[in-house]
Amino acid sequence: MILKETENELISFTQELIRIQSYSGLEREIAVRIEQKMLELGFDEVFIDAIGNVVGRIGNGEKVIMFDSHMDTVEVNDPEAWEVPPFSAEIVEGRLYGRGSVDMKSSIAASIYAAALARQAGFCEGKTIYVSCTVDEEYCDGENLRHLFRERDIRPDYMVICEPSNNKITLGHKGKAQIVIKTKGVSAHGSAPEKGKNAIYEMAEIIQRVEQTNTELMKREGPRGTLVMSRISSVSASLNAVPSECEVYLDRRMVLGETEETIKNEMDRIIQGKEAAWEIGTLRRKSWTGVEITYDPFHLPWKIDEKHELTQACNAAFVQTFGSEPQEYDFWDFGTNAVTPVSMGIPTIGFGPGDYKLAHMTNESCEVKQIVEACHFYTTLIREV
Repeated sequence: MILKETENELISFTQELIRIQSYSGLEREIAVRIEQKMLELGFDEVFIDAIGNVVGRIGNGEKVIMFDSHMDTVEVNDPEAWEVPPFSAEIVEGRLYGRGSVDMKSSIAASIYAAALARQAGFCEGKTIYVSCTVDEEYCDGENLRHLFRERDIRPDYMVICEPSNNKITLGHKGKAQIVIKTKGVSAHGSAPEKGKNAIYEMAEIIQRVEQTNTELMKREGPRGTLVMSRISSVSASLNAVPSECEVYLDRRMVLGETEETIKNEMDRIIQGKEAAWEIGTLRRKSWTGVEITYDPFHLPWKIDEKHELTQACNAAFVQTFGSEPQEYDFWDFGTNAVTPVSMGIPTIGFGPGDYKLAHMTNESCEVKQIVEACHFYTTLIREV
């Protein structure tokens, strides 16, 4: 059990983190505070890498386990709509309110304290424990860890993604493909449209095909993918001209069994017979340290086996934390930093406090009890692996 004094420190630190605004690309202040806290708790090594991730290490054993949470949050565009101010970190009826309370500052605090408690309890012998607090995840899943692993030559034996799961063991998540489709036209003056070819009109049938494809996906039994058109734009010489180009951006979520070939065939069908082309919608951003990030958003779905030794260790930690076997496992609909370790063949699993349905929402909040329980689970898992 965690001492009451330590519980209070843990929750107080979580509140501190929520009060620090840390939108993607603007994580400097929270990174510095996390670095300070790790040093205060006696981590053996603490560093901020080139891209701005904060990483703490305890121990230097052969078996390496890493707990990852991201520091960045989505923005608050409706502060007046919140019942509790979004950066006040107030606790109301046992719930901690604020942007990032679920996604995912509660996990940051719980994993940092867990590593320190595990060493205090003697659970770290023969092990190296890393706690990573990563940048820009909201836009670029896994790029933060890819930079970290490459720069520091780190390869964990086990990876725990601390995204919110209502403290359920989570075995995997859907895949994601973000795709750009462009149609070509011929520019002409608006007074003589017959002399040109309107790229928007060329896109019109494609838009209908996208909607129809999603309708078909939604009719499938069991787990199913989704396809959403999230942006449309056009290029023309002026507002008095026929557009020469139209572009749409698609978000395609994949279920187990769907592959790169699945997406290729689907996109080829959607643009068939049109003056159009598709490609992965590469994103470019800049981290708070000034490092340029290039992100190719294509990741296959993944799931760790229920019989894997990491899953079994999580089961044991769950029993010791909650007093019973897990009744069910979860599987996230959304993407996470897991895409990097999974692509490297590193056994990866998920567990974190908070209901992910409240992430990014007005009045985002996390049950305080879950933060303490998550810390206990992480501490015990360190002993079990």
